[in-house]
Amino acid sequence: MRSLFALAIGLTALSFGLVAVAEEKKADKKAETKKLEGKLTCTKCALQETDKCGHALKVKDGDKEVIYYLDDKGGAEKYHGKVCKEDKDATVEGKVVEKDKKKHIQSPKVTIK
Repeated sequence: MRSLFALAIGLTALSFGLVAVAEEKKADKKAETKKLEGKLTCTKCALQETDKCGHALKVKDGDKEVIYYLDDKGGAEKYHGKVCKEDKDATVEGKVVEKDKKKHIQSPKVTIK
């Protein structure tokens, strides 16, 4: 009888812990998705950082500029022709992650103004 009671208490505590972890992960996922405004540019032609055309969003953060690299199809994107040779004002929405000490936007939704 004691072991069943201890088991019931243990399972109850475990279920409350799992609910708390699930709620915390939901909050983290919402916090990671951001909508950023700045200048959309080509990583090859304008920034001269890559061998192939890609995209980055330059965002002003106070006195400094932060560059977010878009994880997209690069030169194959429909908006690439507009930003390859000239920076354009744009809004990008997506999940912001850090890779190799650089900020990346995964699954970006790009709107050029």
